[in-house]
Amino acid sequence: MSSSEKNITQIRTEEQFSGIDRLQALMAPAMTRVNTLIRNRMHSDIVLIPTLADYLLSAGGKRLRPLLTLTTSALNGYNPSHGNDDAVLAASIEFMHAATLLHDDVVDDSDMRRGRQAARMVWGNAASVLVGDFLLGQAFSLMVQTNSLPALKALSHAAMVIAEGEVHQLEMRRNIDVSHSTYLTIITAKTASLFAVACQLGPLLTQKPEEVCQAYYTYGLNLGIAFQLVDDVLDYGGKLQTLGKKVGDDFREGKITLPVIIAMGSAKTHTEREFWYRTLALVDQTPEDLDTALELLKHYDALEKTIEYAQEYGGKAIGALASIPDAPLKHHLINVVHGCIHRAV
Repeated sequence: MSSSEKNITQIRTEEQFSGIDRLQALMAPAMTRVNTLIRNRMHSDIVLIPTLADYLLSAGGKRLRPLLTLTTSALNGYNPSHGNDDAVLAASIEFMHAATLLHDDVVDDSDMRRGRQAARMVWGNAASVLVGDFLLGQAFSLMVQTNSLPALKALSHAAMVIAEGEVHQLEMRRNIDVSHSTYLTIITAKTASLFAVACQLGPLLTQKPEEVCQAYYTYGLNLGIAFQLVDDVLDYGGKLQTLGKKVGDDFREGKITLPVIIAMGSAKTHTEREFWYRTLALVDQTPEDLDTALELLKHYDALEKTIEYAQEYGGKAIGALASIPDAPLKHHLINVVHGCIHRAV
């Protein structure tokens, strides 16, 4: 079996994903504070709001982004016995993330989210958008509780950047000429920017110097890019329990991700180029087309090359921590990078 075949068929093991699992176990008491805040903030007299929000937020997921906020807060000396601001900001991050998921599923016409029907399939697009707006409002309500203007500034900027990334992706939808660099610009905005601010909040909360805040931001940004690239690979070779969706969902929805961009850029025949145009630009697909897409991705080593890019960004994330003093929690952040990459190898 070739290395590329291993990359797309091997299921992650507990050992491979222990970087995130171990950090979750270590930060479990802090995450309990975050989860309590989330449950309390989902309350509304409008029954549909907590019902739909709970449907999404209780559907699983490792809550990696708020976990990163708690970790970087602790690593920078935040003492929760003096307050709950680290959990408040972490909950705000999770609400922002949840809001983008609800909105994304509407924009992308997605049927599945975290292993079950997307909220839009149960309650409709309008309800999903409006409850997403409610969660975003709760996120900003939480932000101001900390009285940290730098944190509020960073989070509000991230919200704007994420929205810009979403609009940019919408502009590029069905465009099979989208370039590698344009795609990276999109995922940096819509995915990686939330990872970046999640990591930056800890040093901001503890009023660390600008260069320290920037180091954590850079770590999170590159981790977020690597995370998304691994997700792109898993869509063509993961398992439902790993992805929370069916293999090939991106293809069926006509999403143009980096593996496809690599394969399209390597296409040597008119037939191949016409295949991608029909299936992704026109989204005119037959049941056999996913197998053809997988064959082309394999032929051009597109999944393996995408993993190599993910590893490159993972290396940049780890490198960004070089100036941070050595500490056990720093090593956990490094292991999170490895755990992210190993989901696909």
